[in-house]
Amino acid sequence: MSSFKRDKKEEEESAALPFQNLDKTIILQEARYFNETPVNPRKCSHILAKILYLLNQGEKLTTQEATDAFFATTKLFQCKDVMLRRMVYLCIKELSTLAQDVIIVTSSLTKDMTGKEDLYRAAAIRALCSITDSTMLQAIERYMKQAIVDKNPAVSSAALVSALHLSSTAPDLVRRWANDAQEAINSDNAMVSYHALGVVAGSRKNDKLSTAKLFARLERTPLKSPYALCLLIRLAAQLVDDEESEASQNYIDFIEGCLRHKCEMVIYEAAHAIVNLRKSVRDLAPAVSVLQLFCGSSKASMRLAAARTLARLTVKHPKAVAACTVDLENLISDPNRSVATLAVTTLLATGAESSVDRLMKQISTFVSEISDEFKIVVVRAIRRLCTKFPRKHQSLAAFLAGMLRDEGGLEYKAAIADAIIALVEENPDAKETGLAHLCEFIEDCEHTALAVRILHLLGREGPKSRQPSRYIRFIYNRVILESGPVRAAAVSAVAQFGAQRPELLPNIRVLLARCELDDEDEVRDRAIYYSAILDTGDQQLINDYIINVPKPNPVLLEKALRDHIATNPDEPFDINAVPTEEPKDSKEDIAEIEVRKPVPVSLEEMYSEQLSKIPGIERLGPIFKTVTPTELTEAETEYRVRLIKHIYPRHVIMQFECINTLNDQILEQVHVRLEMPPEFEIKSIIPCQQLVYDKPGSVYLIVEFPCAFLDSLGTFGATLEFVVRDCDPNTGVPDPGEGYADSYPLEEFDMGCADQIRGIAGGDEWEANWERASNFPEVSDTFVLTQNDVNVAAKAVCEHLGLPRGSITGEAVKEIRGGGIFRGGAPVIVRARLAGSSAGVTMQLAARSMREDVAKLLLATVG
Repeated sequence: MSSFKRDKKEEEESAALPFQNLDKTIILQEARYFNETPVNPRKCSHILAKILYLLNQGEKLTTQEATDAFFATTKLFQCKDVMLRRMVYLCIKELSTLAQDVIIVTSSLTKDMTGKEDLYRAAAIRALCSITDSTMLQAIERYMKQAIVDKNPAVSSAALVSALHLSSTAPDLVRRWANDAQEAINSDNAMVSYHALGVVAGSRKNDKLSTAKLFARLERTPLKSPYALCLLIRLAAQLVDDEESEASQNYIDFIEGCLRHKCEMVIYEAAHAIVNLRKSVRDLAPAVSVLQLFCGSSKASMRLAAARTLARLTVKHPKAVAACTVDLENLISDPNRSVATLAVTTLLATGAESSVDRLMKQISTFVSEISDEFKIVVVRAIRRLCTKFPRKHQSLAAFLAGMLRDEGGLEYKAAIADAIIALVEENPDAKETGLAHLCEFIEDCEHTALAVRILHLLGREGPKSRQPSRYIRFIYNRVILESGPVRAAAVSAVAQFGAQRPELLPNIRVLLARCELDDEDEVRDRAIYYSAILDTGDQQLINDYIINVPKPNPVLLEKALRDHIATNPDEPFDINAVPTEEPKDSKEDIAEIEVRKPVPVSLEEMYSEQLSKIPGIERLGPIFKTVTPTELTEAETEYRVRLIKHIYPRHVIMQFECINTLNDQILEQVHVRLEMPPEFEIKSIIPCQQLVYDKPGSVYLIVEFPCAFLDSLGTFGATLEFVVRDCDPNTGVPDPGEGYADSYPLEEFDMGCADQIRGIAGGDEWEANWERASNFPEVSDTFVLTQNDVNVAAKAVCEHLGLPRGSITGEAVKEIRGGGIFRGGAPVIVRARLAGSSAGVTMQLAARSMREDVAKLLLATVG
């Protein structure tokens, strides 16, 4: 036993990862040892562990390397060591997706799967199902059915989990195993019962009636497995969402009954389901009481689950969580920092205005003890508090400024800056305070991206403040002390003051003249550019190129520039034709720990790769906008089709995205026949060559708009046409023969004004823009709308004209203030006044544009 003892120093030395500095080439050379006879099982297991470690760390093996390692591993089937054999199964699973000819080990795995050694059987089933394709599955179907009802829980569970994985590639085959899986639901083993229910429920996921029958049967015979019961609760919650209120009462009663179960996991699952289903505070009371008890649990996992669910509930029903205030305050000192952070954010969301100062004092010491990741969650909670209690902006801004002075990384400092920026933008009373804190911060800010963002805010908000000159010193200090990108941003910010405050213009000219001598090209170019614009004194020019400059989507701008250089580099490039960046949604997410939000992508970016494959696409110019998809079929039909309209200056690409939901048919030569207004002309049709089961494919039609803008509105009819070939539903192999032609009618769709305009909300500068457009042709008219409610009518008009709903202002008399760019680059500005009466809603609509036909088009849309 003495050989197993280690002193403290040796333990510290071995604390580092044993495989930290592995080299792929050396490991693959070591795998050649598997070819020797006999082999040392312990040494082989160590080498396999290294290979698995490399694969799980993201190391990329070439196909040849993976194939060599795979076949070297298969030589170890000759060794009878149990632990080594299980490592072999793991390696086969991991390498099977990378190597070639892996099907060669099927016979060895089938032999182990049907053998007498239970330790081999479960692992062999998992490995075999990971390497077997849909064409080979039928050969092992009999063995899989036997394994599902096997007396050994490990074997049965392995077969059921493998069936779950296979259901995505061979759903019809797995559906035939559902009867065997139903027997396994009543197993005494908790995991077998859980996995069996997963297989059975998965086979019925598209059949609501069948799922309801399964629930009714299982409800009468209580399940022994708590895991299966949790899954049954989720099925019940899903059925509640699908059913009407009266029919769903049975499912709700079942979920409420599970609140009295003896297993904590089942109780929590039921409470979680009720929290997500219920609408009123009174209905939530039983679930909240359970979560309140869990807040005092001795188990950290239960406290975390309760705190997380209460934090989610706070977003929609803060009053329901108010009863848990004392329990949540006790969790602030919880040793688990995730629990404590969730408790703090929930308290911040549910607290009254009078308790804000006390909460700030209570969490001031807590914040210094947690990591940046948890601090960010607290900062976001304080940001929501700023919106909820605007009168507390002084104390909240001071607290955030104190956090800003603490040590922290870029993400943490950016979260605080975001909170202060939101405070400045949403609360006019807090503007001076917030800007002062940010000015102080950029004096010592070491993060370039953050400094640039704050300078941009100072340039936008500083000129509108009571004492704009006080901010110029902070901005100009950046020109003297900072790096090139920060100096360039400071020049842009300074120019904003000269553009918006005429009394400061002489001093701004002096500062810009000094910046023209800067060492950095970008700084000099900006200074010269802004000086030239300001010297003209043309207010329209200053507004378009300094104050309200459109910001094109950078990804699409780069693509448009590349296409322009490739096709017509001698012509001037029209930047107005490039879609602008979508405004970010200001709505905050719920309080959450370790959330990784996906980067938002515009529709134009999402479809750009698909469009790039269309022949001759670059000749159409830069894309103007992509319209939100329109469904042209019902959700439950055999063929599902939706239309995505990609608008260009003179053309529209109609992308018909099709899905074939019939597994016994393959559609070939799929195209769409259009019935359209005579002024439109089809330039090209790109059919979908083959549409297989459950895999989307697209048909593209390039249609040219009419020369006259007023003719560009109309209704289109569409029919899907294709050749049908029957196929084997299990393998997808088509039957011999040529098939037969068929068609499928689609819903009609419109080409409207909203499809051809990029709308912009009016904003603070709308009045000035409307006055500047007074020289443009104006078209106006009065309409009586069909809606009876002014709010509904205003939203409908915005949707019809392609304007954002943020354009709507006013209370009793609604006013729409918006504008946008029409395809081709013509700007347009719109004003509409709506008033309600007993006869309905009356609207006076006026539109101004440098092109009169564009203004007329907007009125023709409403008329």
